[in-house]
Amino acid sequence: MTNTDPASTASPGGSTARLIADGRATLGIELGSTRIKACLIDDSFETVASGSFEWENENVDGVWTYGLDTAIEGLQAAYADLVADVQKRYDTTPTSFAAIGISAMMHGYLATDAAGELLVPFRTWRNSSTGVAAAELTEALDFNIPLRWSIAHLVQAAIDREEHVPRVASVTTLGGWVHRALTGRDVLGVGDASGVFPIDPATRDYDERMLDIAQQHLAEHAPAPTLREVLPEVLEAGADAGSLTPDGAKLLDPSGRLKPGIPFCPPEGDAGTGMVATNSVAQRTGNVSVGTSIFAMIVLAEPLKTVHQELDVVTTPTGDAVAMVHCNNGASEIGAWARVFSQFAAALPGAGEVDQDAVFQTLLDEALTADADAGGLLSFNYLAGEPVTGVEEGRPLLLRTPTSRFTLGNLVRSEVDAAFATLAIGMEALADEEVEVDRLLAHGGLFRTPGAAQQLLAAALKTPISVQATASEGGAWGVAVLAAYLAAASEKSLAEFLDDNVFAGAEAVTETPDPTAVAGFESYLARFRAALPLQGAAAAATPA
Repeated sequence: MTNTDPASTASPGGSTARLIADGRATLGIELGSTRIKACLIDDSFETVASGSFEWENENVDGVWTYGLDTAIEGLQAAYADLVADVQKRYDTTPTSFAAIGISAMMHGYLATDAAGELLVPFRTWRNSSTGVAAAELTEALDFNIPLRWSIAHLVQAAIDREEHVPRVASVTTLGGWVHRALTGRDVLGVGDASGVFPIDPATRDYDERMLDIAQQHLAEHAPAPTLREVLPEVLEAGADAGSLTPDGAKLLDPSGRLKPGIPFCPPEGDAGTGMVATNSVAQRTGNVSVGTSIFAMIVLAEPLKTVHQELDVVTTPTGDAVAMVHCNNGASEIGAWARVFSQFAAALPGAGEVDQDAVFQTLLDEALTADADAGGLLSFNYLAGEPVTGVEEGRPLLLRTPTSRFTLGNLVRSEVDAAFATLAIGMEALADEEVEVDRLLAHGGLFRTPGAAQQLLAAALKTPISVQATASEGGAWGVAVLAAYLAAASEKSLAEFLDDNVFAGAEAVTETPDPTAVAGFESYLARFRAALPLQGAAAAATPA
């Protein structure tokens, strides 16, 4: 398991400095929704160095997007920050690695022409403008196609007669785009690919029957590219996904010190790397990821009986079917409130530097002292539309009645409960399917602060929640582990590798649902459901 103090780690095969200088450390890079992070691990899977770059999505002409120039800038900056961390800690400079892995946000629409040029600005998972296409595809395929899936974006573009559609030569994810820029290979890990188009668990590839149906459906709306030709090749974890090209080395490290030829694992989405980071790739295991979005994933032992609008069926990095409840809106609003309180603390006379972790810790501790139902307060964390609850365009709101108890603790508890409310609604579909799970682990930045978030999530989902030491490591560490798996893939399954090599002896802290907290959240959720129509009214009254 990981150790979050890089300075305390050492490789059993020699010093960490020697391991890095010899090119035996493994690099993972994740392009997350608010941060691009680079993570270097040793041969014991301990984090030995890291680097990062902050970025934010933008709403440009009604479309949530990230500039790809910024993606490259952030990729280079995060890598340079990691190199600086290595130099500071170990007095050496990396020039090669045992392997590299790329991870990024799943879904969305990143279409390029035959020359590799972007045809329209990158449309992220956050966009909810694909309702017509998603509904048509879901009915035609008898398989839930969520609004954010890449195939929904492509078909919607055809329905809308967008002029670029006939020129589409490739549709990929952000992770796939970065991987291609570094290796020249147009491939995706099967988990990432499962958010582009449905995967057949028997073949671990795109479902051929559904490809034929979708192709016919696409052609009805516009001159259409051949799906099999424009979608990336699908690879399972442990497969050879190419190596760093000379141009890729210069792109990642403009200083010219990084050598080409480093092997890459298949690029994976944040769902797949989250499964790895929580050791949740075996059947009947599951995890909850809390970040800008929030989602729960349960690895299925049996196929779902019916199609559910609330449930995606994606896959693990090895192609096993996973039921996924994905909510577009997660902890961003909690973070916004924390920034406001940080600014207040810094503005106090005589205030020194404000520690952000201390602010979060203080606020979340206050949430545990609050009324179980948040004192009658109600919050909506909807910065964007939310398909699970049928909200097309979101507006963050804080509501209270004249009799509500407006305290700091109730305010924070209301915001945390809001982050979990939509997930709880979506998880009801899993209960209807009688899906069983042996363990449910939580991870993401919110769980860097121990205790409160974990206890409130347990109450919201009415199930024990475990948090491991890897909880805040995220996808960069997870994809670094997938890159390390390249050397063991011929000998062990990914589940065996994680159990035997990565998580052997790992400890987890488990919180069970408190009955009083469960009853309080149920009261909160009832108010949340009843007030959902306010989202439509707020959006209509305050155009973006």
